[in-house]
Order: sequence, then C-alpha cells, then structure tokens
Amino acid sequence: MKANSRFSCLVLVAAFVTITLGNPFQLRAQAVPVKSSSSSKAVSAESWSVQVDKVDAGDVNLEPAFQVAIYESLLDELSKTKRFKQVLREGDRNASDVTHLLILKTTILKYMPGSETRRAVTTVSGATKLTVRSQLCQPDGYVVLERTINGNVRFMGSNLRATHNLAHNVAKTIKQSSLPEPRPSAPPMSGQI
Repeated sequence: MKANSRFSCLVLVAAFVTITLGNPFQLRAQAVPVKSSSSSKAVSAESWSVQVDKVDAGDVNLEPAFQVAIYESLLDELSKTKRFKQVLREGDRNASDVTHLLILKTTILKYMPGSETRRAVTTVSGATKLTVRSQLCQPDGYVVLERTINGNVRFMGSNLRATHNLAHNVAKTIKQSSLPEPRPSAPPMSGQI
C-alpha cells in the first residue's frame, strides 16, 4: 500500500512539474500591441491606450477577492477587445510615456451576494448581482465615457463568475461606444515669453 501511495504522489508531482514548465505563468494584461483596422471608428480608438485603475468598492461591503477578480477580469476582457493600443495596470511605469491615455475607473454601486447552492437546486433564486459605474477619463480628469453596467450569474457557475460577466459587459460597452479623437498634446511650457 505504501508503494502505491508513493508512486501516486510521484506521478502527481511529475504531472504538476510538467504542466508548470510546459505553460509558464504569465502576467495578464501587460501592454499588448493591437493590429490596425480599416474602419474609422477603430482607428480612433486604436490611437488610445487604457490604464485600468483598481476597483473602488465605494460604500458597498465587498470581499477583496471580488475586487481583485473584477480588476483582473477587466484587464483580460479589455485586452480581448483589441480596441486599445495598450492595456496597462494601475501603477505601470510605462503609462507615463503613453501619449494618448484613457483611465478606466470602476466604482461598485450595488452588490447582492448569491448562493451557488440555491442556484444549483433552483433556477429562480440565488443570483449574484453587481452594478458598477465605469468611467473612461483622460489624465486631466475629463470624462470621455460614463456608464452604469450590470453583471450577474443567475444559473450555473460560481459567484466569481459574476465578476467575469461584469467585466465582459464593461468591455463590450466600451467596444461599442465611439471615442473621441485624441486631443493634440500641448507644447511644453517655457519660462520665456
């Protein structure tokens, strides 16, 4: 019995090492270049890069895991849209070098925790619901786009699935919205007249 147990443990460790070395962990949503498109709407958006700020829980009592899950899902979903030249994390050092930058600010307005068990037993109760206000702002604070967006999981799936659905809805809303052309940057100020 000990030999089988040791052999099983050895096989498990070997499988873990093989998977880990075969698929090295990569940070999600690092700066991702986007291929150009022929449509004028896409050209306008592709001149922008976006920095995703951490999610603000506002007055809602939200578990930190949900905040992080929303943040990571936003980075992932915005990268998938191919709408922006780059998708950057809050605090990314490269953001200071980006000329046409939008900042995505997300604030939780409502959160109703659900129950995976109740969803599995009955389809009429147990939904997890999230409502957020998403703002795309320029670094000077000018709001380019502001929307209230919902995310939920009603039937099958974990409670964290609501964060993925929310991020997908935010990315879809941004992708379908028209963004203004970037304003030309002001020339550097000199001390002489």
